[in-house]
Amino acid sequence: MAISEFNRPSKDQYYLDLAKTVCSRGTCTKVEIGAVIIRDDQVVSTGYVGAPRGTKSSLEHGFCLRKKLGIPSGHRYEMCRSVHAEQNAIINAARAGVSLFGGDMYIYGRLKDDDGVPTDNVIDAFPCFICKKMLLNCGLKRVICSLKDGGHKVFLVDDWARDWSESDIIDDKFQYGSGLGKLDVKE
Repeated sequence: MAISEFNRPSKDQYYLDLAKTVCSRGTCTKVEIGAVIIRDDQVVSTGYVGAPRGTKSSLEHGFCLRKKLGIPSGHRYEMCRSVHAEQNAIINAARAGVSLFGGDMYIYGRLKDDDGVPTDNVIDAFPCFICKKMLLNCGLKRVICSLKDGGHKVFLVDDWARDWSESDIIDDKFQYGSGLGKLDVKE
């Protein structure tokens, strides 16, 4: 059998599959999200949604604090016990002294059921606004996100900066969480 006959995944799919594996380490009771940073075609860092080192996770507490407080998805992240996968990948690279400049981040996410068990329900794993700002500042070139329809979407980080300078962060079309497009902004 010739090599061309093998069904070899694209590089984007390969790295998204790695992010899928990384997400399974997460300690959030609502979602599993994994991030992999690639630079010069090498894995330089990974991260998953989880409590800061040395602290108790939502899994260990047995409940999601934000859910218990009635906070909708996409809001009040300062009340979350976890650090986002994107943030952890950036932090882990910094701890190792690795530059991310010009690299790509792959993000994969899926829901958990009410008992905290992972499901096959893939989500549109778009970064939240806090993570997008960090991705802009750390110098990544592209962000590739899993989509609930089974595909993926590629974002150019420079496009976010251009879009936000022409309009505003609140006008972003690809927002993580629910109800964000309905924010009442007063001038």
